[in-house]
Amino acid sequence: MQISALRDDVLRVRVGPAGQLPEDASWAVLPAARTSTAAVTAESSATTVGFKTAKLHVSVHKDPFELTVTDLDGHVITADFPGRPIEYHGSSFRVYMKSPFDEHYFGLGDKAGPLDRRNHAFTDWNTDAFGWQESTDPIYKSIPYFITFHQGVCAGIFLDNTWRASFDFNKEYRDAYSFGSEGGPLDYYILYGPEPKAVVESWAWLVGKTPLPPLWSLGYQQSRYSYYPEAEVRRVASRLRSEHIPADVMWLDIDYQLKNRPFTVDPEKFPHFDQMIQDLKAQHLRTVVITDLHIAYLPNAGYKPHDEGVGGDHFVKNPDGSTFVGVVWPGKAVFPDFTQKATREWWGTLYSDFVSKGIAGFWNDMNEPAVFEVPSKTMPDDVQHRIDESGFAPRVATHLEIHNVYGMENSRATFEGLRKLAPNERPFVMTRASYAGGHRYAATWSGDNSSNWYHLRQTIPQLLNLGLSGFAMSGADVGGFAASPQPELLTRWLELGAFQPIDRDHTAMGTNPQEPWENGTPEDLDLRRRYIEERYRLLPYLYTTTEEMSRTGLPIMRPLFLEFPEEASGKQAVDPAVDNDFMVGPNLLVAQSPFPDEMDDYSVALPPVGWYDYWTGARVEGSTGRRAIDNTQVAQAEVHIHRSLDTLPVFVRAGAIVPEQPLVQSTDEKPEGPLTLRVYPPTGFNKDCKGSIYQDDGVSYDFEKGQFLRVNFTCRLSAQGIIVAVTPPEGSFAPWWKLLSIEVYGASKPATAANVTALQGGGAEQISTAYDAEHHRITALVPDTGKGLELQLTY
Repeated sequence: MQISALRDDVLRVRVGPAGQLPEDASWAVLPAARTSTAAVTAESSATTVGFKTAKLHVSVHKDPFELTVTDLDGHVITADFPGRPIEYHGSSFRVYMKSPFDEHYFGLGDKAGPLDRRNHAFTDWNTDAFGWQESTDPIYKSIPYFITFHQGVCAGIFLDNTWRASFDFNKEYRDAYSFGSEGGPLDYYILYGPEPKAVVESWAWLVGKTPLPPLWSLGYQQSRYSYYPEAEVRRVASRLRSEHIPADVMWLDIDYQLKNRPFTVDPEKFPHFDQMIQDLKAQHLRTVVITDLHIAYLPNAGYKPHDEGVGGDHFVKNPDGSTFVGVVWPGKAVFPDFTQKATREWWGTLYSDFVSKGIAGFWNDMNEPAVFEVPSKTMPDDVQHRIDESGFAPRVATHLEIHNVYGMENSRATFEGLRKLAPNERPFVMTRASYAGGHRYAATWSGDNSSNWYHLRQTIPQLLNLGLSGFAMSGADVGGFAASPQPELLTRWLELGAFQPIDRDHTAMGTNPQEPWENGTPEDLDLRRRYIEERYRLLPYLYTTTEEMSRTGLPIMRPLFLEFPEEASGKQAVDPAVDNDFMVGPNLLVAQSPFPDEMDDYSVALPPVGWYDYWTGARVEGSTGRRAIDNTQVAQAEVHIHRSLDTLPVFVRAGAIVPEQPLVQSTDEKPEGPLTLRVYPPTGFNKDCKGSIYQDDGVSYDFEKGQFLRVNFTCRLSAQGIIVAVTPPEGSFAPWWKLLSIEVYGASKPATAANVTALQGGGAEQISTAYDAEHHRITALVPDTGKGLELQLTY
């Protein structure tokens, strides 16, 4: 066993059962992180050997052999389960660790089930799982990484092993969790917090961050399997515009292709495909098309992807050296060998024609890899993959080793190819299957969900765990993919979708139409449109949160415990197992009913920081109550929610300043009017008050050259009222606004005076204000000269 300190708070544990450590290589961990080192001080005794970093104690008990990691305050981070820390059975292994009764577990990507993984067990083996349900496992992605959370102390554990792996949280032993694999290396990492955000940021340091996506990917997106022929695509696009439903993307599933062959276009269904792409662009609608990885097996038929792939020896082999052929959508198909760098580079060139036509994004589906007409739903175990990759010894590996990483390397090939074809344009790639670190290359979604109430409820914990696992740019098919939703279900899903990172309405072949104007009354359409419009008003806040994600790894959609962790003393702030509430960025709390199909009212336990109702602007006064969390009675503010189709409950943290913009119909459209700053003054719970906005051109990498805009906002209470400050901007990007509409919420009366002072010289200037009693706000319209200002309101 080799235990290394990569940082003071990150450890790596490697085990070689035959006295020799496995190959030091990784598809997931960044080379700079994997080779990093931290200073340690030896700590040994007659019975133990170990060391200390600036944050952790590492101790190995010699007999019996047990590894324990604690922080400097004595909190146990990981401890081998007595009597069976590591077990080997041939090439398979299993690691057992102690599990306190009040420890919680999160992560593992898009597994079905509740947010907290405790009392559940899971398998990592990427699987095409159409119509998956709560008990379905495995499904599409393998992210062998989870977060532990115990009395406010948080840690992460990552098993860097691409073979079929499994995780058991208190099923086999009620006081232990375990993880293991049927083959491959025992190579795992321990990431110490103690705060949950610190663990998330360390995970991003270890395996990489999600790159800043194009702004349009945050817009509303319309899809189905499939929109065809061309006239139907044009009809839906025109209806989006005529109904004034803000939208940015039209998706094309496999039926735009000739006989389902990737990188082709059916000339009968789409006789003017190139012009259609340009016409959609003129309507400010970008096009994302599917490009599955299976290449139609068409020798001597003039099919370029097949002929080039054969010529370059780019396809996966059988053990006898022949090319593996499986049946997928185009019939017989062959599969690129993405573990070869040369094959990934070739795959990237296949997008040249589509990029030149103006197609904006690409969808890598079926990349588990899915194979039809076989019980396993995938390639045979003994299919051969040739590893030719920096950091790895060149060798041949079986599919058992490569299966779980295959989809990630497919999306990597697409992303890297697009970077070469359009170096100054941010790629958008959507993948269904992936591995740890795959968020460096692609966004994702939760696969083929179903149009039922359970799957609406499942959306939240699934996207939260994806975000904690690195895939912050994720979504669930709005409305459900399999079957057709009831009108109320579609409405509620569109409401929720407005607050998830990717907002894509998508449904299957043979289902009823699922666009916002379908399956409901005119009143339903008005309500659905209103929530999509609210998403577009919130785009400055969403994009600012997305940019934070790209720098820190913090997800856009967050479980409450990420923002409100328990204190290490055991003081409880929120129940970490609650999976129907979530944060959007640091300041918005969305509280869906725990059972959205039920008619009953419900209550929400808000963290004790002070809150405002997003829709009314009123301060939220909850009734103080007590509830048990991990057998401890704690005080919380209970807010009663009357169930209403009109309103998805959204709350704003006291002390937040939320930027919003005038309504637009797409992200291409320049907002007309002022930038709105919604100021929610701090309460007695919290004196902090801040916010920010980040802007750039939304499509290029010019922000890396300083062409961005960042402005910070603060507020502080005064004896007379409130003072709101706007800092001078960072960066050289010019904002679209010239005015600021500063709205102060929670007001019970009009302002008696308002003065604005420039931060860079100039005296105070009196301005007028307006008071809206219905929304409890005072509004001041202030010119923004770009030099910073301070607004003082007296009321």
